[in-house]
Amino acid sequence: MQLKEVGFFILIALVVACSNGNQIVTPKPRGYPKVIYPPKAYQSFKAEYCGFSFEYPVYAEIQQDTSFFEEKPVNPCWFDIYYPAYSCRVHCSYYEIGAAKNFEELKSDAFELVDWHTKKANYIDELPIDRQNGTTGFAFEIEGPAASPFQFYLTDSLQHFLRAAVYFNTQAKPDSLAPIYQFVRKDVMQMIETFEWGE
Repeated sequence: MQLKEVGFFILIALVVACSNGNQIVTPKPRGYPKVIYPPKAYQSFKAEYCGFSFEYPVYAEIQQDTSFFEEKPVNPCWFDIYYPAYSCRVHCSYYEIGAAKNFEELKSDAFELVDWHTKKANYIDELPIDRQNGTTGFAFEIEGPAASPFQFYLTDSLQHFLRAAVYFNTQAKPDSLAPIYQFVRKDVMQMIETFEWGE
């Protein structure tokens, strides 16, 4: 047998060995890891550096911001609600109305920061907040591959203004993040519903 004939037989053998008859091979769908959620339970947040209280989950941590771009934060009441299991943070920034900006300027800043996400967002739903204790504000549900899927601000319109935004430390993939986001969203709504300004 010549070398060409041997090569031809090897090629035929490879083709026959690699074919699975008439079976069509399709790639498996992409899988995501299973997420185990802890039972919902809340604890009270009341810190000497903040003049308000609310409930936050027992499986999250409060981390006070001590630096902001290598400077001190505008107010000592800047903190994160950190979810170690999901690499998620709710960034919270408190401002005293009139100290650096008036109410309208702070409100305008909050809407501007939400509008910044319109580059990636498919839709932004504005949800008004009007609590019986005099706390008002807006929550913003941002749909699509935006960096922050949920933001809100709370105020008494006279002295206090709190702005918060939910961020995941991962690439924004709404489909895969949706179950975790819905889990965290319930906690954020609990925070809003139990929020009380101090004296």
